[in-house]
Amino acid sequence: MNKSLRLTESAVMIAIAFVLSMLRVVDMPFGGSVTAFGMLPLVIIAYRYKIKWGLLAGLTFSALKLVMGLRNLSYATSATAGVAIILLDYIVAFTIIGLAGVLRGKVKDHGTALAGGALIACTARYACHVIVGCTVWAGVSIPSTDGLIFSMAYNASYMVPETLLTVIGAYFAGKAFTLTEPRVKRVPMERSSLINIYTAIPVSLGTVISFIMLFGMMQTKEGFDITAVANADIYRWITLAAVFAVGILSGLILRISLKQSIVSEPADIEIQ
Repeated sequence: MNKSLRLTESAVMIAIAFVLSMLRVVDMPFGGSVTAFGMLPLVIIAYRYKIKWGLLAGLTFSALKLVMGLRNLSYATSATAGVAIILLDYIVAFTIIGLAGVLRGKVKDHGTALAGGALIACTARYACHVIVGCTVWAGVSIPSTDGLIFSMAYNASYMVPETLLTVIGAYFAGKAFTLTEPRVKRVPMERSSLINIYTAIPVSLGTVISFIMLFGMMQTKEGFDITAVANADIYRWITLAAVFAVGILSGLILRISLKQSIVSEPADIEIQ
């Protein structure tokens, strides 16, 4: 593809990703947030121009995030901790989003390939945050005892909804647009693909709401306390589980209903 086009598209997508990352659905008190598809533009660039270029775009984005998050370095207990925060919480965590293009050419269906790549990239980012949480942040915002478990819980509280939204958005983008061609165009979308997207809506809503409830369990009269999760009332856990289950069940019911409604109408639906 034309290099000028690649540079222009990448610059625009990085800018869009940065703006979307500021639109936070949930903002965690010790770092991390659920954004309005903040990682999706980087995922698309990584898939469109492959891994190496995607990693470069992610690195550029990480530099912007680092500048905005410099105040977090004030919590570092040593120079080593500061370097670890810069590398794992910012540089590596966001550069690694470039891995989203790893399944291009390996999985025939572009929607599935892009969604799978997004899942891999988000999981790698989650691992970076967990490592920093149970080492650098242990004793600061994460308890020293059972630091790994609490770090996994804290980072999952925002990374699971963030990942789910990114994967859904990636699947739609891969299905609705010709991302591997020089000129991006809309393409007809099969009914089965639309059913998958419609099914994901209640599932994602249930997941996001349940994780927001999990975040609420960490709030005490004294402020935010991650250890409060372990002492949460059983009824709050039951409510959380019920919300999550309703989301899953609603998605399954919607999927079955949509499949039954189109049995007599096999034609594809086109997005105009």
